[in-house]
Amino acid sequence: MAVIPRELIDTAPVPGGQELKLYRRGADHMIVLDRNELMSSRMSGSEKALAVMTLERLKGCPAPHILIGGYGMGFTLRAALAELVQGGRITLVELVPKIIEWARGPMAELAAGCLDDPRVTLIEGDVAAEIAAANESYDAILLDVDNGPDGLTAPANDRLYSASGLATAKAALKPGGILAIWSAGSDDPFTRRLRNAGFAVDEVAVKARDNGKGPRHVIWFARKR
Repeated sequence: MAVIPRELIDTAPVPGGQELKLYRRGADHMIVLDRNELMSSRMSGSEKALAVMTLERLKGCPAPHILIGGYGMGFTLRAALAELVQGGRITLVELVPKIIEWARGPMAELAAGCLDDPRVTLIEGDVAAEIAAANESYDAILLDVDNGPDGLTAPANDRLYSASGLATAKAALKPGGILAIWSAGSDDPFTRRLRNAGFAVDEVAVKARDNGKGPRHVIWFARKR
């Protein structure tokens, strides 16, 4: 069987000097940073689970307001829209403008119009700044801006996962609100940091693919006490 070559579609500068690359292989798309494949249209299960499992934990919450940090390929946003109860709304924050251009351009079919859903407010900027400006504004904050609790994509993201950053996120949540963070793997020191910040923590392993196969990823669900 012939191997389909990977085609470079576009590049995108990230604040801090790094560069994302969008590739296509057949019908599949990949976003790559250096040698790290950050996301792929072939593996979306854990990104969807980030939204679905968060909203399961918010059952009974009327008209929830959700903050999603990082659009990626839109899997989390689309899953959240599918599960959102009446009156719910989503604020989406994306740091890299080209990511949104790709969603409206070469990956428009994958986006399926989710960015134009009237329940979505799009902010092109830094999710850390949006969190810092909020005061008990959100029922849930979903973060998928790195490969784990460190600033791989943008070094400045480290502050999201520090003790002070977690305190800021806690202040942005309504009582009983949830901070949900996606990661490519587990991180025991970060789990302890969440608990030390006063969250009730549930660490869940999820598979990368919808069929339950592929790499094992981790999502932390940290509820504000």
